[in-house]
Amino acid sequence: MTEHSQFQLLRERRFAPFFWTQFLGAGNDNLYKNALIIFVAYQAASLTSLSSNDLVNLAAGLFILPFVLLSATAGQLADKFEKSRLIRWIKLFEIAIMVIGLVGFWRQDLLLLFLALALMGVHSTLFGPVKYAILPQHLKPTELIGGNGLVEMGTFVAILLGTIVGGVVVAAKPDGPLYAGGVAIAVAVAGYLVSRGIPLTPAVAPGLGINWNPFTETWKNLGFAQGNRVVWLSMLGISWFWFYGATFLTQFPNFTKDVLGGDEHVATLLLAIFSVGIGAGSLLCERMSGRKVEVGLVPFGSIGLSLFAVDLWLASRGLHPAALTGIDGFLAVHAHWRVAADLVLLGMFGGFYIVPLYALIQERSEPAFRSRIIAANNILNAIFMVASAGIAVGLLKAGLSIPQLFLVTGVMNAAVAVYIYSLVPEFLMRFLAWLLIHSFYRVDKEGLERIPAEGACVIVCNHVSFVDAIVIAACVRRPIRFVMDHRIFGIPVLNFIFRTMRTIPIASAKEDAAMKERAFEDAAKALKAGEIVGIFPEGKLTQTGELNPFRPGLQRILEISPVPVVPLALRGLWGSFFSRSSQGRAMQRARGMFSKIALVAGAPIAPELATPELLQQKVLALRGDWR
Repeated sequence: MTEHSQFQLLRERRFAPFFWTQFLGAGNDNLYKNALIIFVAYQAASLTSLSSNDLVNLAAGLFILPFVLLSATAGQLADKFEKSRLIRWIKLFEIAIMVIGLVGFWRQDLLLLFLALALMGVHSTLFGPVKYAILPQHLKPTELIGGNGLVEMGTFVAILLGTIVGGVVVAAKPDGPLYAGGVAIAVAVAGYLVSRGIPLTPAVAPGLGINWNPFTETWKNLGFAQGNRVVWLSMLGISWFWFYGATFLTQFPNFTKDVLGGDEHVATLLLAIFSVGIGAGSLLCERMSGRKVEVGLVPFGSIGLSLFAVDLWLASRGLHPAALTGIDGFLAVHAHWRVAADLVLLGMFGGFYIVPLYALIQERSEPAFRSRIIAANNILNAIFMVASAGIAVGLLKAGLSIPQLFLVTGVMNAAVAVYIYSLVPEFLMRFLAWLLIHSFYRVDKEGLERIPAEGACVIVCNHVSFVDAIVIAACVRRPIRFVMDHRIFGIPVLNFIFRTMRTIPIASAKEDAAMKERAFEDAAKALKAGEIVGIFPEGKLTQTGELNPFRPGLQRILEISPVPVVPLALRGLWGSFFSRSSQGRAMQRARGMFSKIALVAGAPIAPELATPELLQQKVLALRGDWR
């Protein structure tokens, strides 16, 4: 099966118009918001008795408040109505808002300016649930991680560009504020025109009755989300990321001025490299995950978020700027390059962390409730961002420096990560599996599309090493319930992975007849539930690299649950660290790190034809001479 780059989606109507619509919307949010903040900072004294600091904090609160109050309603609208039409109405609303903003700049009317900002918060709140719920309706499962990576990359690039353009245009003399309002209207119009290309996206719950009470509906949406434990904890993980990110982004200006001795241009540079890091990490997710929703990247991302926050604190110690300097002066200091590298890597690992979590929510949420679950996620995000501001203010007033605040946030991230992964071992299991196949092996995959995308089936494979099940699970999109020899199941460390994979241990009748019967019963239950069951019909690891005779236990399972059987073959694992050596011992030698191996799938076989002899013949043919 030919695999295209995620960038191919930018050429296709099912994705490109939506991508550019959300890109322009995110950019316009920040263009207007930054233009307003700079306008207020320099004009507040002549317009009101409130200080510029008070007005900036008011602006932040007005923009975030709709996410708390209206996300529940937005989620209902996104589930009830056809999404492309809803998006176009939202973009028309954006044009009207920007007209209000332009009038506010023209009249220098703070009431109109802040009204427009609050309405932009409403606009973003309405668009949020549609933004993520629309992707699973237009993208294939293999495209979901790449599509989310593009959206996250586009969002942060748009935030950066909008912030820069808003600041540059509003500062132009003498009519910068009018220019800023005019540019915002132009961007809103462009967003509407692009949105007209979004294809029809049917409503998932057209009969839904709208509950206009935001408080009861918010509570109900949170209940929907908690109905799926993995989805709920993924939402908490995403909200924590926004807590973490908001803490860093809010401190960039003062960190740049007070710690690094940089001017406004340096602050913009730091924001730019942080955004580039997130964009790069988001785009790399598709390649690193093998085009599937790989939650193993989430622990990998969280490790980097803590590690480089600590290093940012270390890199910032001992810096004592004498005076403010521009970009040239900033880059002339060797220590500043380490700071810049930390910010790039923080952004990159943030991308590894956030993209799989969004894709996981989209994949595992019930389609009829998906928009409302995403709305609940937006509510949590807003609450966590407000909490980040309060905690940061409290810690700074308690005497912490900004680098120390970064250190505390990194340590808190490690604690949150350990807690979440203890509640959902699947995240850590997938990370260990991902780490295994990316540290010890380079895996070529062939024919895996032959494994049914849904419904029950059995996969059978040759048994070469102690990590065969982990390699297969890391390559196949769907979860697999392996039936495994109880001695391999009990190996320390690997046992944690096997238990999290819900592996079924089995013993011979002589060793433990009761365990054998339980294994057959559990396998039958899994198939009845529509799951994939994985079996190694040899019953033991090969001692020579060649196939042992296939045992007839599979036939007993197929008699109870007649489902298709997909033959698989592992190539290249014999002689690697986790296989047995010629003396019958494993973990004694290895061909070296990054050994090339392959997993090959054959065509499904009807249950009545799946004899041990035929299956062994098929697996041997798939494996070939490469042991």
